[in-house]
Formats: sequence, structure tokens, C-alpha cells
Amino acid sequence: MDTSRLKTSMHELIRRTCTILPEDIIQALQEACRAELSGSIAEETLEIILKSTSLSSTTGLPICQDTGAILAIIEGQPDKTVFLVEEAIKDSVKTLTKEGTLRKNCVDPITEKNTDDNIGAFVPQIHFEPKEGPTLVSIMLKGGGSENMSAQYSLPLQRIQAGRDLEGVRRCILDSVHQAQGQGCAPGVLGVCIGGDRASGYLIAKKQLFRKLDDRNPSPLLASLEQTVFGEANTLGIGPMGLGGKTTLLGVKIGTAGRHPASYFVTVSYSCWATRRSTVELDAEGGITRWL
Repeated sequence: MDTSRLKTSMHELIRRTCTILPEDIIQALQEACRAELSGSIAEETLEIILKSTSLSSTTGLPICQDTGAILAIIEGQPDKTVFLVEEAIKDSVKTLTKEGTLRKNCVDPITEKNTDDNIGAFVPQIHFEPKEGPTLVSIMLKGGGSENMSAQYSLPLQRIQAGRDLEGVRRCILDSVHQAQGQGCAPGVLGVCIGGDRASGYLIAKKQLFRKLDDRNPSPLLASLEQTVFGEANTLGIGPMGLGGKTTLLGVKIGTAGRHPASYFVTVSYSCWATRRSTVELDAEGGITRWL
């Protein structure tokens, strides 16, 4: 790969993820705005959000002042390309931070000092998944406020009368929304993992957020559960920013992972309305051939 071309691609991938909200999220916000009562605080809040996203896109400014924690997933052949992409991502993160596009969001937990370039221990998080075919790179910028509202449940859980079944899962997801009460910048999008261990559950749940809002889960049971939770959550009256209204969630996406017989985890990755994620396909020289 041409390292210069690759860095240009990663710079554009991260910059665009930071400044242009995905079209499916914009459409969901527009539909939500039309559904709210005319003249309500909910409608006004969504109008402000939509105006802000439009300004970000046209001016090249961040969608949110919190440009989030950076998650990168590289899919491709297990060869030296992986290392080149990783290096290009880190170089681009440093450059975009210096340019002011990315806020300085990496703090050393021991010294409490900001690293000033968004590079630190396990930051950005970069994961590699082997696959045949062209190299794909996915980027997610997830705000700290929404990350704080993420939750993990171990079933059975008497507090919400949740057993080890899909009804128990439904209760967990709705409880996470109720506990958030609009914090984390509602309306949110939920990525959910049923099963796994405590570590894998969070990553798999977060990866669900890469799914477009209008896709359909290949599992009829999970597709039904996604729609049920989505509909019920939007009757809670929490609304945009927790100020009341019909729109508490924009979407729910559920995946599964094999679990140990002794454990039954339900993990919820809460994303704010500014669900910033992009995926590109690279050519052999490191250029972007497609935005997926």
C-alpha cells in the first residue's frame, strides 16, 4: 500500500465521521421531529439538533463538542496491511487533534494528565478481524456521556423480575432506558448483546451500532424483540434530552454471543443521537473505493 495515500484515506474517514451524521440517523431525526406535537419542547429540541447537524456538515465542524472515544475495526487479510492501516489511523488521529477537529479526549488515569493527541494506552481502540476480500475499515466516535449510560445485566435479576429468557432481556433493555432518563443525549440508539462474557458483551453490543437503522435482523425472534423494545421505549415519555416527548429512542439493534452455562449477560451500549460511524473499503494502494 501507498502509506501517504492510506493516511489521506484514514484522515478523510475520521474527519467525515466526526462532521457528517449518517443519512439514516438524519432521516430518523426528521421523522421524529414530524411526529412530535407542534410547538412542543421535544419538537424544538429536535429542530435544534437537525439545524446543528446541517451546520456541521456544511462548515466541516464537529457534530458534537465531545468528539468521543475512537473505535476502529479493521477487516481484511492477516498480513502487513493491518499494521499499515493501524499506523495511518493513529497518525490521522494525531493530525486531526492538532487541527482541532478532534477534541483532546485521552486522559492518563494515573497522572490525570491529558495526552494532548488522543493517543494513549489502548487509545484509540483498534481491533482486527480476519476476512477474505478487500480491506474494510470502520470508525465509531462515541461520546463519553452516552458511554456512561451503557449498562450490563447478569440474569436472573430480581430487582426487575428478569429471568434467563427473552422476556428478561426485554426488561433489562427497557430498564437501561428508564435509568438513563434522557442522559447521554437522547434520543438514543441501543446496541445490545445477549450472552458472551463481560468483556465481549460490551464490544459486540457496541458493534451493533454500526448497523443502519432500517436494516432487519436476520433472526425473526430478535427482529421482533427489536421492534417491541423500540415501540415500548418510546411510550415512556422521556423524550429528547429527557425533556419529555414521543422520541426516546431512534433504534434498537440486538446481537448474540455464546455464553457460559453459569452466566447470562445482557449488555446495552447506549449511543446518543449523534451516532457517528462510517465504514470504507480500500483498494490495494490504500485509496477509498467505496463508502459503505
